[in-house]
Amino acid sequence: MLRAVVLSRTTLALTLLLSLACGGDDRRPGRDGGGSGDGGGPTDAQLADVNEDATCASATSEATVDRRPVDIVFMVDNSSSMQPAVREVNQGLNDFARLIADSGLDYRVIMLSLRGSSPMGSLYPVCIPAPLGGSGCGNAERFFHVDVNISSTQLVEQFLGTLAQTDGYTVDAQDGSEAWRDYLRDDATKTLVFVTDDNARTCARPHMGGSCQAGDPQLTELSLENFPGGGNPFKGSTLGPGILTATYGNLFEGYTFNAIYGWGSESDPDVTCDSAEPGFPAAPGHTYTALVTRTGGVRAQICDQASSAAWDDFFGRIASRVEDTARIDCNIALPEPPDDQTLNPRKVNVVVRSGDDSRTLGKVADEAACGAFGGWYYDDDTNPTEVRLCPTSCTEVQTVLRESGSAGIDVQFGCDTLLI
Repeated sequence: MLRAVVLSRTTLALTLLLSLACGGDDRRPGRDGGGSGDGGGPTDAQLADVNEDATCASATSEATVDRRPVDIVFMVDNSSSMQPAVREVNQGLNDFARLIADSGLDYRVIMLSLRGSSPMGSLYPVCIPAPLGGSGCGNAERFFHVDVNISSTQLVEQFLGTLAQTDGYTVDAQDGSEAWRDYLRDDATKTLVFVTDDNARTCARPHMGGSCQAGDPQLTELSLENFPGGGNPFKGSTLGPGILTATYGNLFEGYTFNAIYGWGSESDPDVTCDSAEPGFPAAPGHTYTALVTRTGGVRAQICDQASSAAWDDFFGRIASRVEDTARIDCNIALPEPPDDQTLNPRKVNVVVRSGDDSRTLGKVADEAACGAFGGWYYDDDTNPTEVRLCPTSCTEVQTVLRESGSAGIDVQFGCDTLLI
């Protein structure tokens, strides 16, 4: 069993401070289309009609900001030296999934690896049992196994190729698989977990892969992110573009890269971890060190692959990282006003709060007006039901909420809206 990991809840309580006009005036505009303006919303004249001298109630409502779903993609090397690691993945993934489930996150696991319950010659396939996996090493509600034979030095190439379904990486190709792009949810935070004892070959470190062909884009340690797409410099296939290129938009925004591989030093990427098995691991995994470091991911040493405790710790730390990096949903529902009270959508302000500090965000006209300074806008200016944070402000709030336990968002009603 995995060690206990304390994960915070994935919904964040927010205090919504309302100043609402009250009374029995039939002209009072309502959010349900009671006004006579276009689209049924209140007009400026109607809003001015509310008796400013009437006794007004201050009400406090509570709402939540939910975490978005999380997609966790495992890629497991199937070569013969990986037998102990494959065994630990088969045995440990259900406990890992329980940790994610206990955090309250809506999660999905996608496995890229050869599928099967027994060795296939010198290859060791993956078979995830129920309840995460389905019967016969199959798929289930939250688990999707993409059957592909992962070569020890080609994890990055096969990831990019099978994701884009380029030439040489479709289901009928030796290095290919079924299409799996549709398993990834557009609004989900992405976590990648690679398991291997070798390095992803690059043009600088071909590692038994030969030299790169001239004329093709070069494979580097960051090609998983920024490869432009085009010919594979090591073979006649075609690779898809990197996951952070314009092709995928925001699909992999804020992703983390995690891996268990052959690194051996915190300070020297050329050092391989110590193992009693000759020639194992094959390489220190320079590519994976670069990606783990760049994205703030989790790593462990493949030399400990026979230790269940080491795997438990690795899975536990990834589970914590998944919960920590799950993005919030920055579309915040406006609360329904209490009985006999009226919401004035032109008197709403959004405040980011951390401890004793706070900052009021300015309102912009719509999503297209969002810029570097961020801000917020309504889903519908006429009949608003949501406050939506601009991308820059959403990132700011994500950081504040993650780093400060006392952080939150106040949606304040009753004061003239601060505009950008």
